[in-house]
Amino acid sequence: GLGRWIGRVLRDGAEKLTFNEEHKPLRPLDGNDFVGFFCATIGLMVAAGGGIGGGGILVPIYILVMGFSPKHAIPLSNITVFGGALANTYLNTRKRHPLADRPLVDWDLILVMEPLTIAGALIGAFLNKVLPETFLVVMLVALLSFTAYNTLKKAFKMYAAESRHMREEMGIRADGTKESELVRMAHDEEDEDEAEASDHLLDDDDRGSDEEGGEDVSLEDDGMDEELKEILEEEREAPMMNIMVLVTMFIVVLFINLMKGGGAFPSPLGIKCGSTSFWVANFIMLGWIFIISVFARAYLVRRFELKKEHNYQYVDGDIQWDGRATIVYPVICCLAGFFAGMFGVGGGIVKGPLMLAMGVHPAVSSASSACMILFTSFTATTSFIVFGLLVPDYAVVCFVIGFLATLLGQIGLFYLMAKYKRNSYIAFSIGGVVLLSAFLMTIQSLVSMAEGAHHHSGGICGKGD
Repeated sequence: GLGRWIGRVLRDGAEKLTFNEEHKPLRPLDGNDFVGFFCATIGLMVAAGGGIGGGGILVPIYILVMGFSPKHAIPLSNITVFGGALANTYLNTRKRHPLADRPLVDWDLILVMEPLTIAGALIGAFLNKVLPETFLVVMLVALLSFTAYNTLKKAFKMYAAESRHMREEMGIRADGTKESELVRMAHDEEDEDEAEASDHLLDDDDRGSDEEGGEDVSLEDDGMDEELKEILEEEREAPMMNIMVLVTMFIVVLFINLMKGGGAFPSPLGIKCGSTSFWVANFIMLGWIFIISVFARAYLVRRFELKKEHNYQYVDGDIQWDGRATIVYPVICCLAGFFAGMFGVGGGIVKGPLMLAMGVHPAVSSASSACMILFTSFTATTSFIVFGLLVPDYAVVCFVIGFLATLLGQIGLFYLMAKYKRNSYIAFSIGGVVLLSAFLMTIQSLVSMAEGAHHHSGGICGKGD
């Protein structure tokens, strides 16, 4: 039966996990390959809408079903996620914000979140090498379960709010009975009267402010502040400065990472892992990220003050980057990155739910998260190629599966969202993936511990297993 087959696959996976560092070549494909690729495809299609990658699903599948050691499963998961992030970003860069005339991807949000998430991940990765595996497993399951619970709770709240809104639009009462046409017309008239009254009230307010010398900055008004027009015009396009800052930051981090070496990869400059030069290189990298973060904060606070001065109208889900927000949110992101690095899970699995908790619009959260994952997965994949940890024949298939499954998954989810007018599907996608990751990573860790295979990435200066 199915139970026996799953038991056999897990047993085979555990044996390979412990004893077989060298995996078979891709061809000829065997049953485990087909099952593994099928499971990965389904997982990626579910994860696609949330834009959170799905590494927490892929790594256990590649280890338990396809028999890879963690040393090879993590790089393969990374290149799969990279393929998916490319598909997501390709689709998202063509989309517009649902509530404003600007791109769907929030580059200000990325500029705040990404640098300190990476700094946190770098510090967390060192702890991952030195903490006991049992402690890491327990903490990982606790973190993912808590995150999944909160995200799904938010998803159900959003779903209920959307249902209520639809009922109101269709004139259906809370008890399920339909209002008669006459009652509905009467309600519509009442609503119109209320709207008219509030319009008069606003007119009075406007007149009052004009009399006191204030300016009427209604967005429909042709006399709109020139500066405000300029801000809105700028926001219609993706901000190239933000993108260039992020690309530069990643190139420098990648360069320092490769030059210092570590694990299985010797430094081209002869830097010995654990030496003074090794730690200096790490501190330079953290210092560089901190400089980028300080620059990003100064830029966003300046933009906030300018917007405030010219009465900029924020839309639902926008974050106002004032002095407090530009400190609180980056600190939270640093902690998110720290946990992601410490438990060896991708940042997306923490950042996706985090953005929803911050009140970001689900579509914006999904698109921005996928864009961040494109940066991090590209950097990680490049490192893995240089370190020689990527299995080439499987890597090509994984990349193609990542791209196509995510493309289909996202197109499918956005079709359903448009048809049923529900943004909550994105939150369900994120919560579901985090919950599934918690379950699969628990099984993987328990199998690994039961077999006595303490696979880390190889201590701070280990050989990457």
